[in-house]
Amino acid sequence: TTNPTAATLKVPLLPYASLMYPEARLPTMANRLMLGRVLVGIGVGFGLAIDPLYISELSPPEHRGRLVTWSEFSINVGILLGFSSSLAFYGLEPDAAWRLMVGLGALLPIVMIVLVVCVMPESPRWLVSKGRNEEAVSVLQRLYGPDYNVTELTEAIHESLQKEQEAERTMGWGILLYPTPAYKRILLVGVGVAASQQIVGIDSIQYFLSYILEQSGVTDRKMQGLVLIMFGLLKVVMVFVAANLLDSKGRRPVFFLSLIVIFLSLIMLAINFVVGGENHSSSFTIFCLALYLAAFGVGMGPGAWLIPSEVFPLSIRAKAMSLATFVNRFVATIMASTVLSLTKVISWAGYFVGLATVAVIILVLMYLYLPETSGKSLEEMTVYFAQITGDASVLEVEEAHVAAKTIELSEEGGRRGGGEEEDDDSASGGVLS
Repeated sequence: TTNPTAATLKVPLLPYASLMYPEARLPTMANRLMLGRVLVGIGVGFGLAIDPLYISELSPPEHRGRLVTWSEFSINVGILLGFSSSLAFYGLEPDAAWRLMVGLGALLPIVMIVLVVCVMPESPRWLVSKGRNEEAVSVLQRLYGPDYNVTELTEAIHESLQKEQEAERTMGWGILLYPTPAYKRILLVGVGVAASQQIVGIDSIQYFLSYILEQSGVTDRKMQGLVLIMFGLLKVVMVFVAANLLDSKGRRPVFFLSLIVIFLSLIMLAINFVVGGENHSSSFTIFCLALYLAAFGVGMGPGAWLIPSEVFPLSIRAKAMSLATFVNRFVATIMASTVLSLTKVISWAGYFVGLATVAVIILVLMYLYLPETSGKSLEEMTVYFAQITGDASVLEVEEAHVAAKTIELSEEGGRRGGGEEEDDDSASGGVLS
């Protein structure tokens, strides 16, 4: 394949295009429906893993937070369209409404297939890793503009890759199974942040928003649809806010702000359900849910994919990002599948208190273990984590490369100096003669 990233990006799109319409035509075939759901789930998993990685590998360090956030923006646009479908098909029979909703899900993936094939370039870092430096330079020149010295950037990518490969040759799969302190911190941060996104309860709350609204007295289907659309619009808007904050203020402050507001909104929800009992305020519930979704959208939502996409070294990027995505979706499945059982035992108020407690724990762990990665190039990350953890194995490799580079530059300078002396002698000889 000449464009493997493009080929990988097609994977999450093909299940929609190939199976969604047959499902819409044959809704009574439960096996076909479940097969489609499974394949779409696999495709979504590929998309969640590859999208932020691809964007981060094409982005300059100073704009990486803003650009990777567009991945979360796309997810929220999809959620908004899903919320809007309940209102758009409000006048139809339920059987017809869900068929149209599922069938229309194939349209955007078809558009994306065309864009992937015709527009999107291959990752320059992947090209360098395969020795295709000229193609990498061409891609970088298109991305950074004609005035940018992309040759130096290509050399930096190549040197970083050499160092990572040398460390990987030393340990092999042990980098993941028995990581050194630097790689252990990298995996802890990358996978931990991905898991934390779901532990704060976003999917368990988002999937049951209609149920929570109904429990709060909003029983009219049309009103529920309007409230859901408002939530969807709010999340989309907050992604734009996050795009600016993650680069201008840094990753850590935005995460901390997000988790603090998530904690407050969940506590207020719990108090509302306890104090109001069965007649608790529906308007206050909507306000608290909106505050929770806004706080999630500004930090934990986009940040949970930004951090893994930028901290994993190129040598383990695919394996580590796959692990982070698996953990994220596994936790999401557990959270979403247990919410109703838990609320029957501890009530919705107890469930919200539990999520608020988890948010505080995550806040403390992030304060202790999450370093600030804003403004760092992808090639600097491994050494940056090695300096934080005092990882001698990585730092020794870095020192060896610096020493080799110094010797190479001095030898090159010596050759240039020798050439200049020869030129001077030739010129002097010519004058004397």
